[in-house]
Amino acid sequence: MLHPMPDAPMPKPKRAPLVTAQGLTVDMPLGRGAANVRIVDNIDFSIGVGERVALVGESGSGKSLTARALMRLDRLARLSGRIDFDGTDLLKLPEREMTRYRGDSIAMVFQDPMSFLDPLMTIGDQVAETLRIRGVGRTEARKRALAVLDELGVDRAAERLDSYPHEFSGGMRQRVVLAMALVGEPRLLIADEPTTALDVRVQDQVLDLLDDVSTRRGLAVLFITHDLGVVAGFAERVMVMYSGRIVEDGEVETVFARPKHPYTRGLIKAVPRIDQDLHKLYAIPGAPPPPLARPSGCPFHPRCSEAFDRCRSELPVVLDVAGERVACHLHDPLRA
Repeated sequence: MLHPMPDAPMPKPKRAPLVTAQGLTVDMPLGRGAANVRIVDNIDFSIGVGERVALVGESGSGKSLTARALMRLDRLARLSGRIDFDGTDLLKLPEREMTRYRGDSIAMVFQDPMSFLDPLMTIGDQVAETLRIRGVGRTEARKRALAVLDELGVDRAAERLDSYPHEFSGGMRQRVVLAMALVGEPRLLIADEPTTALDVRVQDQVLDLLDDVSTRRGLAVLFITHDLGVVAGFAERVMVMYSGRIVEDGEVETVFARPKHPYTRGLIKAVPRIDQDLHKLYAIPGAPPPPLARPSGCPFHPRCSEAFDRCRSELPVVLDVAGERVACHLHDPLRA
């Protein structure tokens, strides 16, 4: 009888690790009074100091919950495993201590700025509030708010401190939300689908801005997206998530040129090309399974054209394949 090998250890990062998740698992109810369901299943990953990492996958794969787990934002979620941030296990901290990490060490930018911004508060007060709740005086907080709005290219920032969110365009509102995240000078920025609600031109502006500010500040970025098209020009490394598990993790250039997991190949094939006939756009057959109806074995096997018997019965472990981490039986030397 063949016994499954343990997951391959995470490769030594090229940079000093800033945050490392080991065996991270997220269980939470899908409705009021419902039993807990496993959404994120025993994942390992590391983000280096100043590194830009993309986490990609279809809707419902667990990307956003993974990101929110790093900040312990979901009170109903039961988290297990370990999240090591610069030597401190965040999962062991009392809530009072964890609040100091939010904003100061880790900050997050969300998808829809209008749902995040308070329509009744001025932009200046909202950016400054991050500092005010940490005891910074009003004058100093507004001074620092102005500095970060200037840094992010908000037009006439000094004049617009007393403006309201509805007076800004979608792209400028996203800059304001980014300013709220950066004013506390975090070391890790989590950007959860920050360009989804924006048109293509403004998307490019926001990505250029993230690129610029992360380079200047030495800021690590975890970029959450379902769109592989925005990953290539921004991230250094990409982690591909499917049904609560990371199925491939490697450098962007390598993953795009030689994807090793069938799901990754499907995602890349589905990215539209300029020279492509619009009537021949590719889509991965089927849909991701809901958490309560995951199949036995590899959760991708019902949609995979390369699946064989073992895929239907045994969950693949994470393997080291030419410097990448891949969870797929096709690459297992014990394949049978």
